[in-house]
Amino acid sequence: MGGSRFAAGALACALACGPKAVPQVPEAGSGSAPGPAPASAAAQVQARPDATLIPRAVLFGNPEREAPALSPDGQKLLYLAPAQGVLNVWVGPADRPDEARPITQDTLRGIRFALWSASGERVLYLQDQGGDENWRLYAADPATAKTTELTPYPNVRAVPVHLSDRRPHEVAVLMNDRDPAWNDLYAVDVRTGKRRLILKNDQRLSVFVLDDDFKLRFAMRATADGGMEMLAPKGKQWQQAFAIGIEDERTTMPLGIDAAGTTLYLEDSRGRETAALVARDIKTGEEQVLAEHPKAGFSGWIDDRKTHRPLAVAFTHLRQEWQAIDKTVEADLAALRAVADGELAVVSQSRDGRRWVVQYRVDDGPARYYLYERKDRQAKLLFTADAELAAQKLAKMRPVVIPARDGLELVSYYTLPLAADPDGDGLPNAPLPMVLVVHGGPWHRDQWGFEPQHQWLASRGYAVLSVNFRGSAGFTKSFINAGDHEMGGKMHDDLLDAVAWAVDKKIADPARVAIMGGSYGGYATLVGLTFTPETFACGVDIVGPSNLETLLQSFPPYWVAVALRFWARWGDVNTEEGRKLLRERSPLHRVDAIRRPLLIGQGANDPRVKQQESDQIVAAMEARRLPVTYVLYPDEGHGFARPENDISFNAVTEAFLARCLGGPYQPIGDDFKGASLIVKTGAEHVPGLPEALRAAGKP
Repeated sequence: MGGSRFAAGALACALACGPKAVPQVPEAGSGSAPGPAPASAAAQVQARPDATLIPRAVLFGNPEREAPALSPDGQKLLYLAPAQGVLNVWVGPADRPDEARPITQDTLRGIRFALWSASGERVLYLQDQGGDENWRLYAADPATAKTTELTPYPNVRAVPVHLSDRRPHEVAVLMNDRDPAWNDLYAVDVRTGKRRLILKNDQRLSVFVLDDDFKLRFAMRATADGGMEMLAPKGKQWQQAFAIGIEDERTTMPLGIDAAGTTLYLEDSRGRETAALVARDIKTGEEQVLAEHPKAGFSGWIDDRKTHRPLAVAFTHLRQEWQAIDKTVEADLAALRAVADGELAVVSQSRDGRRWVVQYRVDDGPARYYLYERKDRQAKLLFTADAELAAQKLAKMRPVVIPARDGLELVSYYTLPLAADPDGDGLPNAPLPMVLVVHGGPWHRDQWGFEPQHQWLASRGYAVLSVNFRGSAGFTKSFINAGDHEMGGKMHDDLLDAVAWAVDKKIADPARVAIMGGSYGGYATLVGLTFTPETFACGVDIVGPSNLETLLQSFPPYWVAVALRFWARWGDVNTEEGRKLLRERSPLHRVDAIRRPLLIGQGANDPRVKQQESDQIVAAMEARRLPVTYVLYPDEGHGFARPENDISFNAVTEAFLARCLGGPYQPIGDDFKGASLIVKTGAEHVPGLPEALRAAGKP
């Protein structure tokens, strides 16, 4: 539940880079207890402990090494790796990563986002406290390993938005210390932390676009109808450069300005169905479409490090497709495709653009990273993200387009257990128990590649299905807008249609289908168990909202602009009509319908979906004597960032699913070690959970 290009990338990485399986939405599981109405026949199957399964720590623990980035001069490499069991920043020679040494000393939460300052003299990283998302920015000296806190302000959210070779000792940072709801823009010295004000934000601006001189060239402001307007400064005032209606708001966004300061690059769906890469002449307003795709939006690019001009663009429908914009990069793309299998991304460049770090993502193993020399078009393997994971025999992920009942195309991905598909035709020998894993957002998407949830569940004997329901991002704007006011409606119908497809293909046993997900996926789980109570054998909800009214009334202060989007697309809490729709689509008001086992996982510090969302549905279920297992993490927020917590919750989930669906499970064992979990209620509904809690000395 969701700047300049840098800001978006920074937060995405902060939430997704780190543990080898730090998924966008955490996995979950729960215990299957008898309810007031008979549970499905599958729920009566005896759970089968199995110590031979791939250990959860291999799938969900810290990676061996991840997130590499070249120093601006191309001579050094930073990456994230465990030090004393906690993710920290390591730095070493660019072509000899084995010689790297840790330069940070985090001992608890781990560092999940790091990059070089423009000068290369410092490494910048973000950290919050217990998942509260009040990010603080730090700078570590790679020579001395001394760390300086650049934004030492309590209860303030600092978000870096721009670096520039012309301002080598500064980073542009958004901070909400003056007004919790709105960010002011500062330039912060990465050596001392001294800051200077670039803009006092008294105009309710939410996105900022700077040039390489740190001059503010554009800003965006949310409109009351859920759209946006792009503004340009004119003297001390702002004037509208162009409007972005709500139909284009999720698919139109500035990406940055070229080094000459003459061209603004945008992902832009105005006047077309998908988000194209567009170049806009800043002086004249003339626009040129550089690349577009008929079914998918712009999903990434390779730019010229010096000029910031795009060289190639990626689009992802079922699988990634690259389009070369500059002929000079065609030979590079051809050379890179020959290096290794998988979908590639240029994740880092040296200042002169001669050295690239290239990631290759596959579906049946961890990512691999190569150092690519553009001059001779040669690539050298830097490292595989996790050798222990690479040694496992993992399953393939299969892309498929599933038709919705009204004809919309649902791009989906499924994984089968290796033993169930010996001939590799994508169909099991017999229908399997299945887990439907629903992504968060809802304006995110599932895509092809290694997904730890899929591998974990498939290794336990389950088919796994992920569906890009209407409202998911990355496709046409009509598809994303088709989700408006359809939470718990047609968005849920899409999930049901995908399950029906899997049953029709004899992939899934209709009596043994579970639903699970986090954030919006958690909400979808609660909808599944309340709106369609006989469809799913059980559900696992992680940080999912139960009451859409209280959700939209409790967003953090800095989500003022985001709230306008939710009000327009979900329901306006300020109108009776909007509140009526939100009440109708809230699982909390349908608790009486629950017939299947439910597991809930929640972070106590979640600023987006607050703890009350889980507390209130658990209280409602307990008042009706409905069984529910509720696991709370006092040191987590919107998902489980610490591997110890993630592994512990998955241990609970695995036993829960085994009892519900009849599959094997790895005993909990010592997977509670170092975890903060508190089982608030319902431990008795999960096989082995009471004993594991006693053994770990947990309440």
